[in-house]
Amino acid sequence: MVILHTNLPNLLHRGKVRDTYDLGGGLLLMVATDRISAFDVVLPNGVPGKGVVLSRMSAFWFRKTAHLMPNHFIGMAEDVAASYPQLAKVPREVAQRSMVVKRAQRLDVECVVRGYLAGSAWAEYRVTGTIFGKPAPAGLKDGDRLSPPMFTPTTKAETGHDLNMTLEQVEALVGKQRARELEEKSLAIYNFAHAYALERGIIIADTKVEFGVVDGKVILIDEVLTPDSSRFWEASAYQPGKSQPNYDKQFVRDWLNSTGWDHEPPAPELPQEIVEKTRQRYLEAYARLTGESVPQQ
Repeated sequence: MVILHTNLPNLLHRGKVRDTYDLGGGLLLMVATDRISAFDVVLPNGVPGKGVVLSRMSAFWFRKTAHLMPNHFIGMAEDVAASYPQLAKVPREVAQRSMVVKRAQRLDVECVVRGYLAGSAWAEYRVTGTIFGKPAPAGLKDGDRLSPPMFTPTTKAETGHDLNMTLEQVEALVGKQRARELEEKSLAIYNFAHAYALERGIIIADTKVEFGVVDGKVILIDEVLTPDSSRFWEASAYQPGKSQPNYDKQFVRDWLNSTGWDHEPPAPELPQEIVEKTRQRYLEAYARLTGESVPQQ
């Protein structure tokens, strides 16, 4: 089954992948659909079960990192339905890909942490010799580890592409003390997750996290450490200077680039073979990191 759209009461926001509904009482229902985006464009077809993986993996990491940073996670909808009457009419196939979360005032910063030279950072380095506008050692290769990891925030764009932000720009947006907190907590979450995943044979090359404010305090929100928001590499095959075997949507990006697509809408439809291989990568990442299999849908 592929769920590209949901239609429940009190829709609050429909993003690239998630549909968010207001449950009342300061709570939200965040539904991860099977939509997939690349280069900030939603693709015409989805990946079966992807949303279940995203929600359950986020739930896993929210629990795992709660000692580092409080978060908005209350529970998976199917697990807490008995406590919330407003969930009674949510179909099972939607509930199993949904999180009940606290409503927060979102901080409009994508908090990106890069532990390895990849993606846009590698593209920049190849041209300018800099990473995020900062001088970098000569002779680095694609996939080289960055020590220490770098905090490279971007704007949170509703449409179009996110833009790099300097720390000074983040400070102007949220205040100096809060900007430092975002940097420190982002790095702490990444470093913890990197060490945990490495023990399970996966390198988390980079990730992005988001934060919001509840009762004046900053908390972790949205999704966290999923194959949509992170690069997951196979540790046993890691070798700088080449494309790394991965368990994330880089596989989709690579296929799209091979078609000559210009990254502007409309995007081409994914062939069934690419859809299935992407699905298997997401399932493998979930199994390796959580030690569990995704429940039958």
